Order: sequence, then structure tokens, then C-alpha cells
Amino acid sequence: MAVALAAGKLRNLKALTDDRGRFTMMAIDQRGSLLSALGKVLGRPAADIGYEELAATKEVITRVLSPYGSAVLTDPEYGIPASAKAIPGHVGLLVACEATGYDRAGANGKERLSKLVPGWSAEKTARCGANAVKLLVYYNPDASEDTRRHQQELVRRVGEDAARWGLAFLLELVSYPLAEPSADSSEFARRKPELVARSAQEFSKPEYQVDVLKLEFPANLKFAREYCRGVFDRMDREPVYALDQVRDYCRRVNEAAALPWVILSAGVDIAEFLVEVELATAAGASGFLCGRAIWKNAVSFYPDLGAMEANLSTEGVYNFVRCNAAAQMALPWHCHQRFGGLGNVEVANAGPGWAQAF
Repeated sequence: MAVALAAGKLRNLKALTDDRGRFTMMAIDQRGSLLSALGKVLGRPAADIGYEELAATKEVITRVLSPYGSAVLTDPEYGIPASAKAIPGHVGLLVACEATGYDRAGANGKERLSKLVPGWSAEKTARCGANAVKLLVYYNPDASEDTRRHQQELVRRVGEDAARWGLAFLLELVSYPLAEPSADSSEFARRKPELVARSAQEFSKPEYQVDVLKLEFPANLKFAREYCRGVFDRMDREPVYALDQVRDYCRRVNEAAALPWVILSAGVDIAEFLVEVELATAAGASGFLCGRAIWKNAVSFYPDLGAMEANLSTEGVYNFVRCNAAAQMALPWHCHQRFGGLGNVEVANAGPGWAQAF
């Protein structure tokens, strides 16, 4: 059965992918984490990093690396004004609408509420020439009803706003611990596969009007038996699962996601992310949206922008090319089970009177 998409959404989804329909996207929308990274390099508190310093960092990263991706994700506060002219015309553009950070909630203060950039909207995103709205939502399906309802309503609002302006809507879901001691603990590693799958299932519902899910890898490879002896970070851990189980977790996420999905990097190093991309795309992911795993080492050269550019032009490009290679077998978005091929995608309400309806 054919699936109808609004003309704008269809065109904008295609603008985010390569010529085969795969997402090979770079994220440079970081704000709080990038301020902290620059603060460490400069020996200053993150709060003392100036607007121009963060904007300059984003500009050089975007200018050097954006030609290697199908699309670039940036933010409205620093990224758009600093980097709009640095993105080639053939590269798609996503703009984040969430404010950096979160508000604490729940009885113990461990629950998280996402919030939007004040004054920003899908209309402004469209006026920037962007193809998509991106929203990051912290979500734990075991959080209190009030917290879950707040996060769900936020996604609905953004979904409606994106649809009103014919923009694609990419939803990023990030889990977090409640009863577990930390996100890097073995206890949370055991919980993560279920959390990722349940969250993907919830926000695949049509009421949210999401077009693409940006998901965490549904396991922590540092706790996989094959990698737990310091392969990625020189730390020796007791295994929580084996690689065959991890592959099964990826398949479960693919079954739970009734939408095309891409994998996010969550700040892991490039060696670990390449394994994640291969496992996720083998299970049905349509590509990746990766930031720090590709370019984070270049930040250590700031404020020498020339040295940053040299690092990005060598190590950064090499990392990006390897990510693209790891995603060669990614499922084209239009071949996802929701669509079953580009031939099954139709323009919504096409036919006599379409122009008046539009």
C-alpha cells in the first residue's frame, strides 16, 4: 500500500541523504559540551568562553568537514550565523530546536525535562533554508507519568510545527539512569537495550509526526565480552553481554522503530563508533548522525584555527570517510518497512484541487 508524504517532507528527506537514500550526516549542534571542551583546552570555566570563540570553532569544523556528508546538523544560536555560508549547496541542513541541557524533575531529581530554544520555531528553521527540525529529548520510559507526559507533549508540539512548514522532523532520543549509579555503570549497560527499544517504539507512533529517529546504540560495547578488556578505553570491565546478544538488541530496536532510524555517536571514540555503525546498519539502520567521534580531537588545537583546520583536513576527513564506508550497507530510508521502496511513496493529496488544498 502506498504511503503519502507531504511534498515538502518528501523533498526535504531526500535532501538529507546521499544518492542512494542513506543518511551520512555530521552533527555540530553541540553547545554545552563544546563550551566545556573549549574551557578545558583554554584553562577557563565554560561560562567564560565567549560567543565568538564557540562560533569560530563551529565554522572551521563545518567548513572543512561538511562536504563529506549528506547533511549537517547545527544550532540556531551559534551554528547558523557562523556557518551558513560554509555548507555546500548540495549538502542538507538540519537545525536543532532544543535548548542545551535539561531541567531536573521527579521525586529524587534524577528525571530530565527537555526545553526549546526561546523564540525559535519551525518557521524560522524554514526561513534559514533548512530541510529538517531536530529535537533532542531525554527519555526514560520508567520515569514518572508527569515527566513522560511533558516530554511526549514537547515532541507532539514540535512535530506539528515541523509538519505545518513542510519540514522533515528528526527526533533524537537519549536515555538516562534512574535507579542505576551512572550511565557508565554495568547496571545501566544491562538496562540500555530495553530503554532504547521501548523509547523507539513509543515515538514511532503517528501522533508525534516524526520522520526519522536518531537513536543511541542499544548497548555499551565497553561491556561486551569481546571488547570489555580495555579495547576502547584501556579499562578492564566484567562483561555484561556477548556480541551476538548485542546484534540481537540491534535487531530488536529495528523491529521497535516503525520509522527509518540512524545511529548517534554519544561522544564515543571513532574506533567504537565504527563498530556501532556496522552493527546498527546490518540490523536495518539507515545511516548515522555523528559529531564528536569525527571531529573532537581538533578542538584540542584551539585557538590555533590553522592547526585545527590541518587536523580536520587529515584526521577528521579520514574519520568521516571511514564512517561513510561503514554505512555502505545502510538501508535507504525509503526501503524501510514503513515505505517498502520509493515507488510506494506518494505526494499527499495529489490530484485535482491539490494546489488549492496546499
